[in-house]
Amino acid sequence: MKKTIIFFISVIAASNLCAAQEIDTVLALIERNNKDLQVLRKNSEAALLEISTENNVQQDLSVSYSPFFSNGVNGVSSSELVVSMGFDFPTQYAARKKWNDYRNEETGRQYSLQRRDILLEAKLLYLEIVRLNAEKALLESRLENADRLLALVEKKFGEGGATVIELNKAKMDRMNIRTLAAQNEAARRAALQNIEAMNGGMPVIIESEEYPQTQMIPDFETYCEYISASDLSVLSAEASVDAAAQEIKVNRQNWLPKLEVGYRRNTALNEASNGFLVGISVPLFSGMNKTKTAEARHSAAIANLENARLKSLNEMRSKYYEAVSLAETLREYDLPLMLGTLEALEKAVINGQFSIMDYYVEADGIYNSLAEYMNMENRYHVLMAELYRNEL
Repeated sequence: MKKTIIFFISVIAASNLCAAQEIDTVLALIERNNKDLQVLRKNSEAALLEISTENNVQQDLSVSYSPFFSNGVNGVSSSELVVSMGFDFPTQYAARKKWNDYRNEETGRQYSLQRRDILLEAKLLYLEIVRLNAEKALLESRLENADRLLALVEKKFGEGGATVIELNKAKMDRMNIRTLAAQNEAARRAALQNIEAMNGGMPVIIESEEYPQTQMIPDFETYCEYISASDLSVLSAEASVDAAAQEIKVNRQNWLPKLEVGYRRNTALNEASNGFLVGISVPLFSGMNKTKTAEARHSAAIANLENARLKSLNEMRSKYYEAVSLAETLREYDLPLMLGTLEALEKAVINGQFSIMDYYVEADGIYNSLAEYMNMENRYHVLMAELYRNEL
C-alpha cells in the first residue's frame, strides 16, 4: 500500500524536468524520423524550387536555321540563321516576384500546419502511454494487495474463520485485476507500436508515469487573442488569401505585349547580311478568363479563411471551458484521503476489525474513484495539448 501512496503522490505533483525532457526528446525523434514529415519536407522544397523558376527574366533561347536551294546552284544557295529570345513586359516580373513571395509563404504555412498536426498526434499518443503506465502501476499495486488478502482469506477459511463466499470473492477480485492488467498491457503495446510507426519504425521507450508540465489556463479573452494570432490553420488560410489576391494583379497584366529580340543572318552565295530582330506579340487570347479564374480562387480563399477562423475559435472555446471545468474537478479529489483509507481498510481486515465483504464494497468504490481521476487527468492534459498545439 505504501508503494501505491508514493506512486500517486508523484502523479499528482507538478511534472518534473525529466518528464518534460522525455516528451521533448520523443517529439524531436519523431520530427526527424517520421516518414510523412520527410515526404512533406521534400514536397515543400520541390514546390519552392518550382515557384522560383516560374519568374525567369528571360525565356529559353530560340535558334533556327533555314537552308534554301535553287536550280542551277550546287548545294545551298542561301540560308537564314535566327537567334532570338523573348521577354515579358518588365512590370510583370515585379508582380510575379511579389506573387511568388506570397506563394512561398503559403507553402511554408501549409507545411507548418501539417507538421503541427503530425506532432500533435504523436503527443496525444505519448500522453495515452503515460496514462497506461500510471494505470499499470496502480494495477500492480492492486494485484499485490489482492494476493495478500487472498492468502489471508485462504488461511481463515482453513481455520473456519471465513466462508466460501468470502474466499470466492477474493479469488474473483484477483482474477478481475489480472484481466484488467492484461488489457492494460495490450493497450500499452498497441500505443507503443503506433508511436514507433510514427518514428519511422524505430523503437521508442516511454516509461514515464508523469505528465509533462502544462501552461496555466489564461482568461478566455486573453486566450482568444492568443488563438487569433497563433493558430496555424488560420495563418495558412491568410497566406492563401494574400497569394490569391496577388495572382489577380498578375493576371490583370496579361494584356501587356511580350517582347522579342535577337540576331539574324542571311546568306546568298558569297554575300551575307547581318541584322537584329525586334518584335512584340500581343496576347489576344492566352490571358482570356485567367483574371476571372483568379478572382474566383480569391473568393474561395476568403471563404476558407472565414471558415478556419470560426471553426478554430468554436473548437478551442469548447476545449477551453472543458479544461477549466476539469481543472476545478481534479482539485476536488483528495487522493491522500482515498489512499490512506485503502491502507486503513487493509489493516482493519488483517486485524479482524472489518469483514472481507465490507472491505471489497468500500475498496471497489475508492479504486473506481482513482480510475476516474486518472482518466480525467489524462483528458485534461489532452485538452491542454490541443489548446497549445500551435507551439509544437
